[in-house]
Amino acid sequence: MIKYNHSKTEKKWQKVWLKEKVYEPNLKNPRGKGKFYNLMMFPYPSAEGLHVGNMYAFTGSDIYGRFKRMQGYDIFEPIGLDGFGIHSENYAINVGTHPAIQAQKSQKNFYRQLTEIGNGFAWEEKLETYDPEYYKWTQWIFVQMFKHGLAYRKKQAVNWCLSCKTVLADEQVITGECERCGTKVIKKELEQWFFKITQYADRLLNNLEKIDWSEKIKIAQRNWIGKSEGALLSFKIKDTTEKIDVFTTRPDTLYGVTYMVLASDHELVVQLKSHIINWAEVQKYREKTKSKTDIERTAEGKEKTGIELKGITAINPANQKEIPVWIADYVLAGYGTGAIMAVPRRDERDAEFARKFNLPFSDAPLADVDQIIKKVGGKKITQYRLRDWLISRQRYWGPPIPMIYCETCDWQPVSEKDLPVILPKVENFRPTGTDRSPLASVPKFFITKCPNCGGPARRETDVSDTFLDSAWYYLGYLILASEKLKVNGKKFNWNRELIKTWLPVDMYIGGAEHAVLHLLYVRFVTMALNDWGYLDFEEPMTHFHAHGLIIKDGAKMSKSKGNIVNPDEFIKKYGADALRMYLMFLGPFEAGGDFRDEGVSGITRFLNRVWLATLSLQRSGQVKDDLQTESLLDVEKKLHKATKKITEDIEDLHYNTAISELMILLREMESVGKSKSQFKTFLKLLAPFAPHLTEEIWRNILKNKTSIHREVWPAYDPGFLTEEMVNIIVQINGKARATVAVLANSLEAEVKQAAVKHANAAKHLVGREIKKTIFIKNRLINFVTNELKGGGRNE
Repeated sequence: MIKYNHSKTEKKWQKVWLKEKVYEPNLKNPRGKGKFYNLMMFPYPSAEGLHVGNMYAFTGSDIYGRFKRMQGYDIFEPIGLDGFGIHSENYAINVGTHPAIQAQKSQKNFYRQLTEIGNGFAWEEKLETYDPEYYKWTQWIFVQMFKHGLAYRKKQAVNWCLSCKTVLADEQVITGECERCGTKVIKKELEQWFFKITQYADRLLNNLEKIDWSEKIKIAQRNWIGKSEGALLSFKIKDTTEKIDVFTTRPDTLYGVTYMVLASDHELVVQLKSHIINWAEVQKYREKTKSKTDIERTAEGKEKTGIELKGITAINPANQKEIPVWIADYVLAGYGTGAIMAVPRRDERDAEFARKFNLPFSDAPLADVDQIIKKVGGKKITQYRLRDWLISRQRYWGPPIPMIYCETCDWQPVSEKDLPVILPKVENFRPTGTDRSPLASVPKFFITKCPNCGGPARRETDVSDTFLDSAWYYLGYLILASEKLKVNGKKFNWNRELIKTWLPVDMYIGGAEHAVLHLLYVRFVTMALNDWGYLDFEEPMTHFHAHGLIIKDGAKMSKSKGNIVNPDEFIKKYGADALRMYLMFLGPFEAGGDFRDEGVSGITRFLNRVWLATLSLQRSGQVKDDLQTESLLDVEKKLHKATKKITEDIEDLHYNTAISELMILLREMESVGKSKSQFKTFLKLLAPFAPHLTEEIWRNILKNKTSIHREVWPAYDPGFLTEEMVNIIVQINGKARATVAVLANSLEAEVKQAAVKHANAAKHLVGREIKKTIFIKNRLINFVTNELKGGGRNE
């Protein structure tokens, strides 16, 4: 008996697929039903390589792409490496290798692994974000942002990671910690580059209703954007020309305001310094809270702190009452106006603060919203939680920000003809821990001429956030492909025809952890490119589905727990097909599952049974395609039902139940037999899940000349889906009185209803009471009866 050799077979077909370009689309003229852009979030090439969590995501996406290819679409499923950024740089530092050198090592290892997992990647269009041919476009986007007024530079308190030694965007701070390394984040005053994502807040929010994305992602983005409608009110500061502007969603509570609170770093605090009689005490408190992050300040359950600005009072514009002014850590300078009007009777947070510092409560009634706003000279406005995207990073491993400072001309963008600004290879690449990046110590890099006046100038030495690299990579595959095809004649010539043909992305699959990082940024950049006339759409992905998390023996995978699973060892032992199917069988794709080492062997046994079924078919000569026997007809019915279910399950990403149906179908074929055509249909249904095994059987055993992955997906005949009828014996007190025909697997109540209506059974039930019913599914129903008092009896 020929034994299936997964290692030899899988490597063989991976080479054949690449040589025959089985998975390469016709970019210029999509085949069949047309284009289908199937995209997965590309990986960070850091650390030791892919882990099974990556493979889980990639396999789930690949199955869907293979399924759509067999349905007749020309599939574009590209892959690349998100290789710039802190992850890759930190790993390079840890192993003592220059990031540029480590990138090449990681690239080789990652592409080996990505080949071995068996995905249908379009390898000719691969990209790496650290390739100058790629990041020249990242820099081009930055330049366009500046030219269109969406990129600006300002000084403000920003999030600073003490470990990564760089600033972080608000979205990169999770519960007060760096989302990269978990280090506590502090606040630091720095001058930085920002993108005006807030200008797109309404569109980012409203468009969520138009796109088919996982609901949990939509909820996360709605919450992060945080739209609030209310009023802007002003409180004058007594005996000064200053005033406190406040945004409130409850202007009707204005009469109940008993004190004001400013953020400790509110600019008005310093401006009122000469009026504050306890300034030394106030300044000490301000220094103490300076390093606290927004998360730390506003955490639920945290004890609130504050101090009164003595000598300062505000005037309530509704009733002209003087009220004290405080600073406190629970009010943020970056949210709203950085000040609040406190209404302890109506707000629990204000009440908690008032009770702690013995501040008054007011029982003033609520006012009419529109009258009160008009009375105090306020105005209705809308505000958002969303803040502008902080784009600068004080690191080495990233695309240099393409801006130049001239004392005469101020900040100027690098001319497009001079892009890319190449990241120089410098030995002293480690982060400095200051507000300056390592590039600031390289005069050859930063000393330059102004692109406007030609005078002496200096380059920006910060690099851009790695999330900018990934905010447009779905476009990058097509842009770089068109440049390789020499479709464009000049630099930065947008290939509208190719982009219009393939975009937007049809299916995007990735992690929910990027809900307000990558997924919000990619939507923003797309909308900007749409506004500038480069794209005909404003949403990058028609469908986005978030996959679940793979855990190990009940715990989240992490290096500290030592439970990271490298797919290499399992592919070597069991094969890629077995690992692919096991990962998909763990549970619903959107839910994830618990990886247990011994579980892979169960799928291996299933695949071995498929192989044995192939050999038995070959030996037995069961090659007729007609349905001459009752058993083959029964298999045919089950095959059509299975085809319907598997088709629907894959469409819904319910891979675990699709695999279960394949197992049931194989068991049926093993039990009663199968024809050659039936087995070929089974192989097609299995192909997206186990691409190597099915290709080996299809082309090497069954001698088909073309790949199974370019075959037509099986269709099902509704005629075979009609439920079978079975004859049920109707007994009364153990004696057969009738036979009724009902649908197979009918419930007891359904059979009873049909039985008591049968004429002969009904005749024997006259004058009798059914005391008990004995029911055997698909076989019989027996009524145990008693004679009714005064009733007749017919035996």
